[in-house]
Amino acid sequence: MHLFNTLTRHVEPFEPLEPGVVKMYACGVTVYDYSHVGHARNYIAWDTLRRYLLWRGYRVKYVQNFTDIDDKIIRRSHQENVPWNVITETYIQAYLDDMDRLNIRRADVYPKATEVVPQIVQFIQSLIDRGYAYESGGDVYYAVEKFPTYGKLSGRKLDQMEAGASGRVDEEAVKKHHPLDFALWKAAKPGEPEWESPWGQGRPGWHIECSVMVREELGDSIDIHTGGQDLIFPHHENEIAQSEAALAKPLSRFWLHNGFVNISGEKMSKSLGNFTTIRQMLESGFDPMVLRLFVLQAQYRKPIDFTDEAIASAQNAWDTLRDGLRFGQKHGKALGYTDIENASFGDPAAMRISTDSDAVLRFQAAMDDDLNTPVALSVLFELAKELQKEGNRLTHDGKTLAEPGTLREQWQTLVVLAEVLGLTAQPAAEAATAGLRDADIEALVQQRAEAKKAKNWAEGDRIRDELKAQGITLIDKPGGITEWIRS
Repeated sequence: MHLFNTLTRHVEPFEPLEPGVVKMYACGVTVYDYSHVGHARNYIAWDTLRRYLLWRGYRVKYVQNFTDIDDKIIRRSHQENVPWNVITETYIQAYLDDMDRLNIRRADVYPKATEVVPQIVQFIQSLIDRGYAYESGGDVYYAVEKFPTYGKLSGRKLDQMEAGASGRVDEEAVKKHHPLDFALWKAAKPGEPEWESPWGQGRPGWHIECSVMVREELGDSIDIHTGGQDLIFPHHENEIAQSEAALAKPLSRFWLHNGFVNISGEKMSKSLGNFTTIRQMLESGFDPMVLRLFVLQAQYRKPIDFTDEAIASAQNAWDTLRDGLRFGQKHGKALGYTDIENASFGDPAAMRISTDSDAVLRFQAAMDDDLNTPVALSVLFELAKELQKEGNRLTHDGKTLAEPGTLREQWQTLVVLAEVLGLTAQPAAEAATAGLRDADIEALVQQRAEAKKAKNWAEGDRIRDELKAQGITLIDKPGGITEWIRS
């Protein structure tokens, strides 16, 4: 397996520090708002990497943090007149809900910055003791000039960066020894959350939080550190400077960064106001798998354009894959199955496929090539289209050209490889009702009750039939009470 390492700017063979074990860290979201499609791309990419490593037989410990103290969180708290920790807990849960719907597996651990403040204080003190940091007016700054290789991840030279930062004069700049020195600890301001430290009340800076959470959860050195391209500088550059100065060990063997999601040629971001949230998409009726497939149709390092045409193309592509994935449920007997009602039927974990088949070898070769998901998907489409042809023959002629064993192997291979990419299709009967949330059903039941009260029987029947068509059965009980069940 080969991966592009941002640190060396080369595709390199992947070997973990400990044979068979991968320690992997992904920079998480700052929880002050709903996550957008750019975030979806980020975490789908690393979920896919994690799934593939697991499929290849590695044991993976995957850690993803939450930044739950930050200027943006404090600003949102003041704007809404809501405690900052209520803001963070609200958007942590919203994030987890969005990721669940995209079939992104939960991390093994989700550390929060506020849970490790004592360790952050100790880490900062060790940097001061080693001469890499200094206190100034209640703040603590990292002295970039003390770290000779500062800029090695981003490829930037300190003198060039200093020239770009010259001329900036504000309260913080006056406290610094060098224009690019960055805050490890910020002195408390009125109305902000604060913690105790040797330098007075305050709160940690953003960059130090990840250095400490990586060490607390995964140790001094890890195998893979991931994030979006916008984190290369300054966030990941600063993480390296902090951790390697304090611990005298490489922070991460590999640094992986995903490309942007662009709108009209510009990066999708909250700062530009050109973002679409994940839940806006999904609540408007998009199948989560369409969004996941949209992301996977581009290699993770390449930019992708978020357009109506691109989403429509992903929808068409998903229709093909979904039909192939459902082939077993629809034509189980033609595959030689006798018990398609079994609970494990269609479960990838229960399937055993040939690992040396042409499809599997081509899929693995693509994924080993720096996670080339577009080529890997082409293998899945070939399998799905072949199953579509056989499904059409079964529907019209009652028989197939292929033997049941061959069809079964094709279908199971498709299901297993799709699962590696996180692509799953509900059986048609379940999917019919999946789009209706409980709240949607209750609203329609209430509309029907009002129609019946107004003696608009036709409207009442129409709503009942509409729900029935989507797998919802209404049960009218005495006293005007209506209960419902999903068929």
